[in-house]
Amino acid sequence: MHISEGILSHGILAGTTILAGVGVAMGLGSMRDKDIPAVGILTAAFFVASLIHVPVGPVSAHLVLNGLLGMILGIRAFPSILVALFLQAMLFQFGGLTTLGANTLNMALPALICSLFLGWMKKPGLDGRLFTLAAFLCGCLSIFLSGIMVGLTLFANGKAFIPSAKIIVGAHVPVMIIEGFLTASCMGFLKKVKPELLRDQNTRTADDV
Repeated sequence: MHISEGILSHGILAGTTILAGVGVAMGLGSMRDKDIPAVGILTAAFFVASLIHVPVGPVSAHLVLNGLLGMILGIRAFPSILVALFLQAMLFQFGGLTTLGANTLNMALPALICSLFLGWMKKPGLDGRLFTLAAFLCGCLSIFLSGIMVGLTLFANGKAFIPSAKIIVGAHVPVMIIEGFLTASCMGFLKKVKPELLRDQNTRTADDV
């Protein structure tokens, strides 16, 4: 889902960079020292997962794991994804520096949306089957929304990009299913061994201040 250099107009680049910057600033502002290990591990997971590309026509599909990042990190997914995308651009020329804001926004905003609308799944005592279903939907929804956002970003750049936008969304349908199962598996594992990671990551408690 990386948008490469030289595709987007200056206006879209500026707008997406500003929006991504706001998200990153909010994420950094809410980050505490004890959040750093989890952010680092999930940034590495995002970095590695996104390196696995499968060519599908003129685009490539790959794992993203942004739904998992959103459910665990909340708004902190913005700086996490930014760092991973920056390293990918510098080391492997995936995406680019000028499109860093657009790519960050397209992957981090769906992560945050999943966290906000599916955060109830992290409540203690939630039925196991309902928890698994919600986690699966989280993985699917995050990829679907990212595909839609990438498509809309390209569409805003001109009607000539509509065919590519459709291909991007269609190419990631199989990834949606895979991400759903991966997210459900990871969330189920964390619920058993590290349930404190699944509490609401978008708010602070008195003990966190």
